[in-house]
Amino acid sequence: MEKYRSKIEEISKRIAAEMHFAVYDIEEKTTAKGMVIVVFLTKIGGINLDECAQFSRSLSAELDELDFITEKYYLEVSSPGIERPLKLKIHYLSAISELVEIQWEKGENRITTKGILQEVNPDSIAVSDKNELVEIPISAIHKARTCFSNSRAREQK
Repeated sequence: MEKYRSKIEEISKRIAAEMHFAVYDIEEKTTAKGMVIVVFLTKIGGINLDECAQFSRSLSAELDELDFITEKYYLEVSSPGIERPLKLKIHYLSAISELVEIQWEKGENRITTKGILQEVNPDSIAVSDKNELVEIPISAIHKARTCFSNSRAREQK
């Protein structure tokens, strides 16, 4: 499935660095219309549509020039969004002090923990859930994402 990922990631990271962006994630999906390559970008303060379009044009031109993708594909460039998935350790590190929702396994049970991500350790994360610090082994996590909360916006009014 992800046979082109490493080469696309290498090119994307170089172009993103030149534009002062960061590559958050890359996905290759097979859909009814063919292969779709999705590059998620981020930067401090957020990424906008014009910046995504500028990056897309640069990446598309380089992919066309190198011509190593042998099948028909579609390129999409996007922000990971406010409620972004947490897949890599760097994603967790970037989400410290944010509201997160973690689905994980504890013994035979599937648990959902929602709270503020406090720590990222080598083999676990710590989430403050209702004033209780919950330590979650990274290997037990099935799905994780940041959650949008407008409670801070309400406090400022």
